[in-house]
Amino acid sequence: MAAVQSAPVELGFAEEAPAWRLRSEQFPSKVYAPLTGRADAFHRSLFLFCCREPPCCAGLRVFRNQLPRRNDFYSYDPPPEDPPPGTGDSVCLQLKSGAHLCRVCGCSGPKACSRCHKAHYCSREHQALDWKMGHKQVCAQPDQLDHIVPDHKFLFPEFEIVVETEDGITPAVVGKEDDSEVVESLGEALEEELDSMAKHESQEDKIFQKFKTQISGEPEQILRYGRGITPIWISGEKIPQEKDIPDCPCGAKRILEFQVMPQLLNYLKADSLGCSVDWGVLAIFTCAESCSLGSGYAEEFVWKQDVTDTP
Repeated sequence: MAAVQSAPVELGFAEEAPAWRLRSEQFPSKVYAPLTGRADAFHRSLFLFCCREPPCCAGLRVFRNQLPRRNDFYSYDPPPEDPPPGTGDSVCLQLKSGAHLCRVCGCSGPKACSRCHKAHYCSREHQALDWKMGHKQVCAQPDQLDHIVPDHKFLFPEFEIVVETEDGITPAVVGKEDDSEVVESLGEALEEELDSMAKHESQEDKIFQKFKTQISGEPEQILRYGRGITPIWISGEKIPQEKDIPDCPCGAKRILEFQVMPQLLNYLKADSLGCSVDWGVLAIFTCAESCSLGSGYAEEFVWKQDVTDTP
């Protein structure tokens, strides 16, 4: 791996956000990760995509995009922290320019409702779903279509990720008893039985124990960020070697940039969508040089590690 100075670990937590902020054209529905000192990466974002239906979860994909501060897509000045006057809870589901979006999934929606011509869809199936889930009632009120968020339970729930630094958080000791208490609780257990018990603590147990101890200070963390940091693995199985992480097409090595924690699954509510996705750790590796892309996107690399059941 390329040598990169280790950065402090930033922990991400899921937090509810008002509708106007989630739907704002400037709200970063991604991991926003600008690089200090890089004019071409003032706006730098990582997008992680996951199909909600297994086994597609194994085919996770991540893309990187970066732009200078002055560009054709974002304002030079940062977005306001407060909602625009008169916004309240209303939102706009359509882009001000460019392609129409499907009201169900957010993909390109070239098809339009034949009655109101305001609601757009990617397919007939999604149009039928939207009609059943509420468009039938508002179709005759086209002025309301852009401000009513349809709840199809089709997409994952949306949250804002708030960040705090892990420095200063002291992990608690998890699942370990004091040796004297163990000996006392065993009473007159034979010495060979103690030796046998010790041998049963496998390397797998130790790695999982280390994982639990590391996150015990902030168990609700859904993301750990820091370019060049060392990941914390949840299992001793399927830990990648250097040869397993492909180089960037530019020729540079890839380094770990962040990892997604299993706690995120609690927020996605995948089971309520009639399906199940699962992972132990998702490790995202990106170009160590963060090579310039213009206004395009570069695909980076995701390593998925599952939880291994131990006896």
